[in-house]
Amino acid sequence: MTHEGVQDGLHPLHHRPPALPAGRGTHPAGPDREGFGILTETDIAATFAAKLGPEAAAGLGEYVILGACNPALASRALAAEPQLGALLPCNVVVRRGPDGQHTIIEAIDPQTMVRLSSSPQVREVADDADTRLRGALVSLGRADPAHPDSDPVP
Repeated sequence: MTHEGVQDGLHPLHHRPPALPAGRGTHPAGPDREGFGILTETDIAATFAAKLGPEAAAGLGEYVILGACNPALASRALAAEPQLGALLPCNVVVRRGPDGQHTIIEAIDPQTMVRLSSSPQVREVADDADTRLRGALVSLGRADPAHPDSDPVP
């Protein structure tokens, strides 16, 4: 997949309405339905504002990184290849540029694990994670029934 200059390795999802989670700890239910929980939330724009100044934050727009984890999948992956812990939790980026016109949700492609390991167990986990993550991303894109023009990218 190629998306906005980023090569293969991301699952992108466009979400046209300018809606990010309402506040820290407020997340749509899409990831939960697929067994993912949100372990961390990092507000990159707020960090940039605090460390680099408001201009850096303004140039970035709203940008939040959610650390999502499906414990059952993580357990299977780590049992097969403990080194894969460096890829956990799965980062999900929720961002909206300074123009405020579109919210974009992206996550790492679980098949990245397969590129790092020849283990058949890792391939099984990656395939399962891929299916679940795509389902979560699509449900996030359709989470706002007031905006049926959401544009999920399969």
